[in-house]
Amino acid sequence: MNQSDELPVVFSTIACAQGMIAGVATLNAPKTLNGLTLEMTRLLASQLERWAEDERVALVILKGAGDKAFCAGGDLHALHHSMTEHAGQAPIQNTYAGTFFAEEYALDYRIHTFPKPILVWGDGIVMGGGMGLMMGASHRVVTETSRLAMPEISIGLFPDVGGTWLLNRLPGKTGLFMGLTGAQVGAADALFAGLADYHVARQNWEGLCAAIASAHWAACSAAQQARYHDQRNAALADNHAKLHQLLADLSTPPTPLIGPLQTHQALIQSCCVSSDLNQVASSIQSLASHEDVWLQRAAKTFSAGSPGSARLTFALLERVKRMSLADVYRTEWVAGLMAATHGDFAEGIRALLIDKDKQPKWNPASLQDATAEWVEKFFTLPVPADKHPLHKLGE
Repeated sequence: MNQSDELPVVFSTIACAQGMIAGVATLNAPKTLNGLTLEMTRLLASQLERWAEDERVALVILKGAGDKAFCAGGDLHALHHSMTEHAGQAPIQNTYAGTFFAEEYALDYRIHTFPKPILVWGDGIVMGGGMGLMMGASHRVVTETSRLAMPEISIGLFPDVGGTWLLNRLPGKTGLFMGLTGAQVGAADALFAGLADYHVARQNWEGLCAAIASAHWAACSAAQQARYHDQRNAALADNHAKLHQLLADLSTPPTPLIGPLQTHQALIQSCCVSSDLNQVASSIQSLASHEDVWLQRAAKTFSAGSPGSARLTFALLERVKRMSLADVYRTEWVAGLMAATHGDFAEGIRALLIDKDKQPKWNPASLQDATAEWVEKFFTLPVPADKHPLHKLGE
């Protein structure tokens, strides 16, 4: 049932017992580390709805093509082109950026609220847009090659795709630390922080598919799915539990068993506990002389990153702390559109991916200039509330 492997997302199925099937969506752009484009988002969104309606589909699997990444982020080249094209114009004039963020966030929200089990095979790099796809899945798997991060500070953005919602739910201040430093974590820390549910060795992918194929899944109609969140539907609950057990049977302890995020949790807490970003920044920068290379790298990434992104990330995490998931996405959409107009986003992409000089000229140039007053424009809705593209999200 495979479609053309030239498509940016390849859809296939695994035949299971009693005529049931598992839908498999493979992000198929390995040369760009499966970076998520608008076309890929639309293909995924449409196919998810078809699989939701099909009683024979017991579960959905999301994976990436190649052996390097599940998904390393979004389509930054297209976003940079749109920002260059609309430079100096009102934020809402950049229709591409507004559409890209809106449809990506809507897809991420759908994954969070999808009634059937969604398994994300988070093998290799999982960053930015990949984290957006993974965080809402009901069954999140990492392997020995997994590297998870929200590295937006290096490109002048902020941890979007629901990242602000996710980071607020990590242990202590580890989420703030990851958002400000772009620190990468492996399987052990992903499990510790609640970014993943299971560690399964990469070599067990075929075994996982075989186990899914041989399991007896329950059919579930669209009407039954609609009742899932009101009164837990027996068929859906059984399928969720069955997949959890199947993954538990295949899972193994990661190596190392404890990662640097967990090892240094107390130190990270002391560095990031202040409500004053300038004090947090000073504490993080002091880690550049720490003996642990992971902490050194985190400190250096923070220092080289966009001061405006640091302020925006810090302000967003506080602002959305008590918001619903839908409201978080609505807030991130405004901040993302403003970042495409007023922030360092275009400059960050230029320095990293276009000219590749790795010498971004950040504006504001320092954290002292990126004040709490400066950041307020990132929360100013550029359209009437009923014209916000996500205004009906969650209804």
